[in-house]
Amino acid sequence: MDCNPRSLLFILHLLMTCVIPAFPIIYPPNEVNLLDSKASQGELGWISYPSHGWEEISGVDEHYTPIRTFQVCNVMEYSQNNWLRTNWIPRRSAQKIYVELKFTLRDCNSIPLVLGTCKETFNLLYLETEDDEGSHFREHQFLKIDTIAADESFTQTDLGDRILKLNTEVREVGPMSKKGFYLAFQDVGACVALVSVRVYFKKCPYTVRNLASFPDTVPMDSQSLVEVKGSCVNHSKEEEPPRMYCSTEGEWLVPIGKCLCNPGYEERSSTCQTCRAGFYKSTLGNMECSKCPPHSFSHHEGSLHCSCEKNYFRAEGDPASMACTRPPSSPRNVISSINETSVILDWSWPEDSGGRKDITFTVLCKRCRGVVANGNNSGTQRCEPCRSNVRFLPRATGLHNTTVTVADLLAHTNYTFEIEAQNGVSLSAPKMRQYAAVTITTNQAAPSPVTVIRKEKTSRNSVSLTWQEPERPNGIILDYEIKYYEKEEQETSYTILRARGCNVTLNGLKPNTAYLLQIRARTAAGYGASSPSFQFETSPDSFSISSESSQVVLIAISSAVAIILLTVLLYVLIGRFCCRSKSKHPDEKRLHFGNGHLRLPGIRTYVDPHTYEDPSQAVHEFAKELDASCIAIDKVVGAGEFGEVCSGRLKLPSKKEICVAIKTLKGGYTDKQRRDFLAEASIMGQFDHPNIIRLEGVVTRSKPVMIVTEYMENGSLDSFLRKHDAQFTGIQLVGMLRGIASGMKYLSDMGYVHRDLAARNILVNSNLVCKVSDFGLSRVLEDDPEAAYTTRGGKIPIRWTAPEAIAYRKFTSASDAWSYGIVLWEVMSYGERPYWEMSNQDVIKAVDEGYRLPPPMDCPATLYQLMLDCWQKERNNRPKFEQIVSILDKLIRNPGSLKITANTTSRPANLLLDRSSAEVPSMGNMGDWMDAMRTLPCKEAFSGVSYSSCDTLAKTSTEDLKKVGVTVVGPQKKIVSSLKALDSHTKNGPVPV
Repeated sequence: MDCNPRSLLFILHLLMTCVIPAFPIIYPPNEVNLLDSKASQGELGWISYPSHGWEEISGVDEHYTPIRTFQVCNVMEYSQNNWLRTNWIPRRSAQKIYVELKFTLRDCNSIPLVLGTCKETFNLLYLETEDDEGSHFREHQFLKIDTIAADESFTQTDLGDRILKLNTEVREVGPMSKKGFYLAFQDVGACVALVSVRVYFKKCPYTVRNLASFPDTVPMDSQSLVEVKGSCVNHSKEEEPPRMYCSTEGEWLVPIGKCLCNPGYEERSSTCQTCRAGFYKSTLGNMECSKCPPHSFSHHEGSLHCSCEKNYFRAEGDPASMACTRPPSSPRNVISSINETSVILDWSWPEDSGGRKDITFTVLCKRCRGVVANGNNSGTQRCEPCRSNVRFLPRATGLHNTTVTVADLLAHTNYTFEIEAQNGVSLSAPKMRQYAAVTITTNQAAPSPVTVIRKEKTSRNSVSLTWQEPERPNGIILDYEIKYYEKEEQETSYTILRARGCNVTLNGLKPNTAYLLQIRARTAAGYGASSPSFQFETSPDSFSISSESSQVVLIAISSAVAIILLTVLLYVLIGRFCCRSKSKHPDEKRLHFGNGHLRLPGIRTYVDPHTYEDPSQAVHEFAKELDASCIAIDKVVGAGEFGEVCSGRLKLPSKKEICVAIKTLKGGYTDKQRRDFLAEASIMGQFDHPNIIRLEGVVTRSKPVMIVTEYMENGSLDSFLRKHDAQFTGIQLVGMLRGIASGMKYLSDMGYVHRDLAARNILVNSNLVCKVSDFGLSRVLEDDPEAAYTTRGGKIPIRWTAPEAIAYRKFTSASDAWSYGIVLWEVMSYGERPYWEMSNQDVIKAVDEGYRLPPPMDCPATLYQLMLDCWQKERNNRPKFEQIVSILDKLIRNPGSLKITANTTSRPANLLLDRSSAEVPSMGNMGDWMDAMRTLPCKEAFSGVSYSSCDTLAKTSTEDLKKVGVTVVGPQKKIVSSLKALDSHTKNGPVPV
């Protein structure tokens, strides 16, 4: 074969145009071409240097489309350096570009008689510029991209067989920053044909995802994703802003958010298209359009709802998916049953309900005058609405049952009753409403009772009375019967008079005597019911005076009044003087006078609301009535005995809105439950102290009945302390205790005994102010879950109650002081349960035998001493609340005294009462310790127990104590603490119990 390079190029060109297998080329949608040499029909105009190097030739591709290619094969010459440069290529928006080369390359070994240096590779280079530099060409300006080698090269055999494979290589260039660039191909001695050159960049193509369109997006950074915000397609709205991320490979990733089709449109083919006729869609969303429900239609596309057919309707609250309905037909088979001036109406359900289930009945009453025949409305009638005092039982409108009783009608009167069945669309179709009518005539009836009687004039032997005609005379009143008798004789002997008018004078009465009187009216139908008994009294003999002595009587009366006033004045002065002396017991500060209460001047005393004949009078005296419209309930926070406990807001006129707690009385209550419920308000309303829960008012004149108090943000003290275990300083805890003691001092001074003082009944506000609450008296005690039955009946909170109150139900301020000691222990132990898991009977027995709760962990010795003083068995030895407040004030002023804890020092002397009986001896040896432990409630566990040494005892754990029967947590902690102290005693001296 001729080895001339031109011959080789000819053969190569022949192979490329005739032998390369044909296949269609489809570019991916995420690629944008910047240059494609195959797309040019004419000369490409690329610069070749030197001129005898790269050669541009014409050919056809596999589809016989003309293309331009470049070839070079100067393998017969030495030192080849042939350059081919493309035209200037604008970068557009791409930062990273791709170069795709398709070429063929001959194996050097297949070329005979090679004189030069043969290569099987060529170089790819590029140059960035801001503008097209024309034919200006400098090799050193170009940057090398890569050396391109063929995967498969062809040989002499391939030329003979005309079998040739095309090599395809892709290289990445970037990031680029200038407006455009050149590509260059450097041949250094290869036989190569460059079939096509394609330069492109990648983008994320336009797409629609979740009804949001995302535009063509070119990645701006070669290493990170580009966030792209989508736009909802037509007739849709964002549910969540749609977003996607465009990757550097031109792929959309991580779709977020979506759009929803508007009402009247449904999702089809990634678009929102209108609902077809006969369908509707009333809400925003991607659900399909729904077919119109029965008796409705939509003639237009994109309907939001379907219109009802003629004579069919929808109620205002009906959903669009509900079928259209009609008003019901009239009730059937109306039956009336007359009983004097009342009638019972009964009927059957309508034959046609109109397609609905919300049927109710309304009864309209008309009083008619005119001709009535055969029970029908024949003849001429004049009808008017019935009087407002006609009563319907249960009611006239909104009836769910098919019967009603109509009472208080006029006697011997014609009435027409129209009974209409109604449903949710009756008001929408007034012309279609139907009713059943029945006409009745009431019977003759006796008159209603006389209700209003007044005493006009009284003397020693007579009385003049007047009264009002009965509300329903039911005919012409012929006369009145007056029956009266002495109250003391209890109707064993009475007198009857008759009067035609509404007044009478009773003569021949006894002076200064109480009488009872009843009146009843009579018509042609007979006597009506008697009036309620009316009491009056005649004047005493001393008031029967002559006109001559009237001046003397007036003088005597005036003198008596002056003496009374002088006596009251002296009493007031004496009372104020006595206030400065030693106060008496609170129970002695209260004076009762009849049903009222006389309070000593300058001394505010508690008044038991149960001493009132009418408990509601106590509520109105001590509690402010609130308008229910001023109260807004926000949420339910708990449940009480009589109903729910809520939090809300109270806005009184010309006052700032405040947060309040609201106790409601549940429906269906009895009169006793209502009295007991309001009794707490009657009690709270008497108190005014910063450490007593404040009553804002009550609602009794509307339902539900409510008690409104100030709102305490942190709830009950026990749960608050458990939630914030060990989070407060000693001074903060003493401040809380001081507030409780101050509130109890106030109650004690007023003569009120709480009887259920416990941490659960102390409320805490946001400023850590503690306030005494729960004034339900025996009601609370009877139903408290902490209570236990006693032998004398009733329930009391055993763990908080003094021994004498448990045994004899003797509740005093001294028993409240015992309870305060338990509260003090609860506070210092951060809400721990008193006596732990001991049963109530074990608590009673242990306390009676002298056992007292041990000091909580890190409890100051002074506070534990105060507990022990409150737990004195003799109630007179317990401190008064006034003393407790004074002690706590001293501790607050001297916080250093709180640093000495009851766990590490011997028990201090009784700071309050200085009683030697309060002293606790130290333990000098192990025997003393064992004797002390055997005085605990778990003493049986130590019977027969012996230890060889204090070292053995010091190693005792809670598990060891469980084995010998000490299972209660509190005594376990106390014993282990004492064991460690005893071990320390062997080295440092005696330690306390």
